[in-house]
Amino acid sequence: MVTLEINGKTRQLDVPNDMPLLWAIRDVAQLTGTKFGCGMALCGACTVHLDNEPVRACVTPVSAAVGKKITTIEAVGEDKVGQSVQKAWLELGVAQCGYCQAGQVMSATALLRATPNPTDDEIDEAMSGNICRCGTYPRIRAAIKLAAKGVAK
Repeated sequence: MVTLEINGKTRQLDVPNDMPLLWAIRDVAQLTGTKFGCGMALCGACTVHLDNEPVRACVTPVSAAVGKKITTIEAVGEDKVGQSVQKAWLELGVAQCGYCQAGQVMSATALLRATPNPTDDEIDEAMSGNICRCGTYPRIRAAIKLAAKGVAK
């Protein structure tokens, strides 16, 4: 039995320590917003936050999340930064098929928490591990810039 804090709630999950966090979140905790993409931490679809840092849940063992705060796409909008990102995504119609968007939003939110007014290079660096098969990269960048206006200090 493993105790995890997911989206502010303590959860007891009967999973092995080496299970990828993705499967504990999706299959056991039933939070299906975090997506499986490649299983090798290359596409970013499975991005969640551990103590506000973006990680790829497909390669992160459950044991690495014990004692840390896990935030998934279901709760990312509970603060001003996450809300700004979600609003910008909707306003600019970023999503096409939408499959990668949970990971994109999680990475963008982590970026804006760390760097409220990112440059294009900082956006490119922070988002480089997130792949969008539909090619919405220009809208993603524009949405991050729009969200930054809402969270800039």
